[in-house]
Amino acid sequence: MEIDIATIGGYEEVGRQMTAVRAGDDVVVFDMGLNLSKVLIHDNVETERMHSLDLIDMGAIPDDRVMSDIEGDVQAIVPTHGHLDHIGAISKLAHRYDAPIVATPFTIELVKQQIEGEQKFGVNNDLQKMDAGETMEIGDSGEVQLEFVNVTHSIIDAINPVVHTPEGAVVYGLDKRMDHTPVIGDPIDMKRFREIGREGNGVLAYIEDCTNAGRKGRTPSESVARRHLKDVMTSVEDYDGGIVATTFSSHIARVSSLVEFARDIGRQPVLLGRSMEKYSGTAERLGFVDFPGDVGMYGHRKSVDRTFKRIMNEGKEKYLPIVTGHQGEPRAMLTRMGRGETPYELDEGDKVIFSARVIPEPTNEGQRYQSEKLLGMQGARIYDDIHVSGHLREEGHYEMLDALEPEHVIPAHQDMKGFAPYVDLAASKGYQLGRDLHVTRNGNVINLVE
Repeated sequence: MEIDIATIGGYEEVGRQMTAVRAGDDVVVFDMGLNLSKVLIHDNVETERMHSLDLIDMGAIPDDRVMSDIEGDVQAIVPTHGHLDHIGAISKLAHRYDAPIVATPFTIELVKQQIEGEQKFGVNNDLQKMDAGETMEIGDSGEVQLEFVNVTHSIIDAINPVVHTPEGAVVYGLDKRMDHTPVIGDPIDMKRFREIGREGNGVLAYIEDCTNAGRKGRTPSESVARRHLKDVMTSVEDYDGGIVATTFSSHIARVSSLVEFARDIGRQPVLLGRSMEKYSGTAERLGFVDFPGDVGMYGHRKSVDRTFKRIMNEGKEKYLPIVTGHQGEPRAMLTRMGRGETPYELDEGDKVIFSARVIPEPTNEGQRYQSEKLLGMQGARIYDDIHVSGHLREEGHYEMLDALEPEHVIPAHQDMKGFAPYVDLAASKGYQLGRDLHVTRNGNVINLVE
């Protein structure tokens, strides 16, 4: 059976992920993501109002025109998890393919909300839920199957999809860390990865996220970040002024820890910001988390400002606002607070807890720097970097190569500079550039089996 892999997006940057695997006459597309930095660099760009071709030209979404060179029919579009760099272009591109969108329940719900929020292209693809551990047949040949393997990441309900073919398995390894003690959900299923590496013809190809490949050691568990966060919040328990926290709104495990620890130190947690309300509300509705009944979630700006007024009237020492804006996003809640554009007044000595790292990209770094400076000018004390990454470090990559023993390896989710540490690691395991280690670019097609 002929096997091709089209590396469409995310092979020259972190963002706008999209990859297609062709097995004979059947094609599976993994991810359709947005490169948010290409949007943020422009003032007042609203992607929901823009045409896909304009977004392709500005490098914000994948240029999927290479798909016209792929023989076969797309049988499924498979987003691996709900981050925008993996689902943010579905509302722009999915309508071009007569195929269902197949994902885990939380991811499907986020995709559904995104499509409903933007009807410009009339995306009517069927939405099909599939849980980790399940398998479905692809196409009519009976020779190709799609499997979801449970992984742990900085968002719940993440999977690594596997396309099983007569020539071996193709494992799409974006995005994960090896968390054996997660705060929410099941541990990464390393047992299944080891089985896949030794079943049938083994693993034909492994496509791997290289975000942290240059960092030594292993990525700590979310339980480590939880302990760190508890330590910081306990240390400010006796402060009688304002404490504000921010984290990734999609990071439900971290948000739930913040809610719990707020109550432990005698403060009422309140979730503020559109994306905070969206992700936490969806997770609670689907039963992934059970927040206390008195935890408020407010996304609309007027509702947020009313909540800020109530906090100021009743006393900042009684509340913990958990807000958007950890990357210094211009319209996010924390950024507005730093500019003095909300009813919440920061005073000398007030605490701002960043339970997130700045994403290492110039736009984000600049915005975060500006946000912290504005907060500091109002007297805020910054508690930074209370976080663990959602991506594998060097030893995690080593373990995955040991578990899967792939015939071919394809680095992804980085630029050329970011690929280099992973290329060195793969070379130390016996892989050779141009033979079975494929460093590629957006828009290329790799023919694995002719």
